[in-house]
Amino acid sequence: MDYQALADLLFPNVTDTPDALEERFPCRSLPEGAVVTRMAPSPTGFVHLGNLVQGLTAERMAHQSGGVLFLRVEDTDAKREVPGAVEVLINTLKHYGISFDEGATIEGDSGNYGPYRQRQRAAIYHVYAKKLVAEGQAYPCFCTEEQLAAMRETQEANKETTGYYGKYAMWRDRSMEDIREQLNAGNPWVLRFKSTGSIENQFKFDDLVKGKLTITENDVDHVLLKSDGIPTYHFAHAVDDHLMRTTHVVRGDEWLPTLPFHIQLFKALGFKLPKYVHIGPLMKMDGTSKRKLSKRKDPELALTYYKAEGFPVEAVYEYIMTLLNSNFEDWRRANADAAADTFKFSPKKLNPAGSLFDYAKLTDVSKNVIARMDATKVYKLLTEWAKEFDPDFGTKLESDPAFAKAILSIGRGGKKPRKDLAVWKDAKDYMGFFYDEYLSAPVFDEKFDSVTIVDVLNRFLEKFDINDDSGVWFDKVKAITEEIGFTTDMKAYKADPTAFKGTVADVSTFIRQAVTGKTNSPDLYTVMQILGYDRTVDRIRKTIENLI
Repeated sequence: MDYQALADLLFPNVTDTPDALEERFPCRSLPEGAVVTRMAPSPTGFVHLGNLVQGLTAERMAHQSGGVLFLRVEDTDAKREVPGAVEVLINTLKHYGISFDEGATIEGDSGNYGPYRQRQRAAIYHVYAKKLVAEGQAYPCFCTEEQLAAMRETQEANKETTGYYGKYAMWRDRSMEDIREQLNAGNPWVLRFKSTGSIENQFKFDDLVKGKLTITENDVDHVLLKSDGIPTYHFAHAVDDHLMRTTHVVRGDEWLPTLPFHIQLFKALGFKLPKYVHIGPLMKMDGTSKRKLSKRKDPELALTYYKAEGFPVEAVYEYIMTLLNSNFEDWRRANADAAADTFKFSPKKLNPAGSLFDYAKLTDVSKNVIARMDATKVYKLLTEWAKEFDPDFGTKLESDPAFAKAILSIGRGGKKPRKDLAVWKDAKDYMGFFYDEYLSAPVFDEKFDSVTIVDVLNRFLEKFDINDDSGVWFDKVKAITEEIGFTTDMKAYKADPTAFKGTVADVSTFIRQAVTGKTNSPDLYTVMQILGYDRTVDRIRKTIENLI
């Protein structure tokens, strides 16, 4: 077989050469040890938590080392592509703080190693496809779908491994005459890799997460180019990561079965093999057992879920860091005010088996993150969320920024800030009572009669002075407590509850409910200061009217 003649026959219009492409995409000028890696998702319209886990791993490895992170869109499977998915993908990743140095953007490409969309790189793949054919390492296959299906049925009946290999690789050694005949007939073909591997052979491989692996050689003649000339993921991955000068490939461990072929392919192409970082899946508890997070079963897999719920980006980021590196939490406790991206991330600390997703822990992380923010930042992020997901509430927040910030300042700052908010979705319930439209009518404990409650509220109105400091204000509340036969001695009450009609806590709750409609709220004195004298008094009087 004259392989060069075959290459010219299959790719008559390919005049570019691998050497020319090497010059066009030269080695990057970067510091020693700099990591060049990528996110390379498919535009299916579904951006999930696993994408973010892989993305943050890649981003930290690249940027901590003075390297490069780029975005490549792997759109070789046209059947799975969803219109507009690329824009959704880019905007979602941007929202979650994945900062790319180059790659695909909504406007086009940014960088010197593009195109960064694989379907635009067909001519590049054909150069290397022609090279492999000319070297006798690839060949055209004209098998029909029916022939392949029949082959699979035979293999299954014989309890053999399914695939195109060995005696089943019917086009591997066909003559030039047979190939010309098929081409002249206009029959479609795919380009297959001519494997020299054997499943009898194994070798050692070092993955940065999984450690030492024992790999069985690939013996399957996998497809490199589909019948439309577009490459499979396997071939495109090898060519792109070489020409884009990728040093580390970060991906999910579902790709481990293809690793033997990828190693084989890099060697056949004469490329240096990048280091691989295979990340385990995200798991969750289902009863007493673990399972992978599922697109169908688990809404929390989709990144859109976290935005809609109102988790701050910083909270999602920090939670993922706790999944990736278990020492992040200790670091955060020791560096409460440090930016999360100053943490020294290590791929070697990734759990080889994958991480367990814990919603309760995510919520705790989010509470801590929000508690560290100042009121101005909370207002900004909350308002942005509300304008998109609760427009009426967003309008209220925007109508008086100073008022909203005063509310959000309650209990903020200091060594032990309040942790009332876990997600922006909670904010309306937390602070909505400050806005008359959201104020709920109070429902008082039935063990207290309305006469007692009205008496407390009237006494409070008589004593209330908006200019009192918090100490004087509470002394007046305690005075009312004693006047009506309740007690301010909580120890005595706990020792013998039957000896008292109620406590200062009950009196405070009557006032709190009248002003806020809630049994729990931020510091009541501060609430009244923010509402002002007229609105506070008006609310108490309306409550009295409704009780009489």
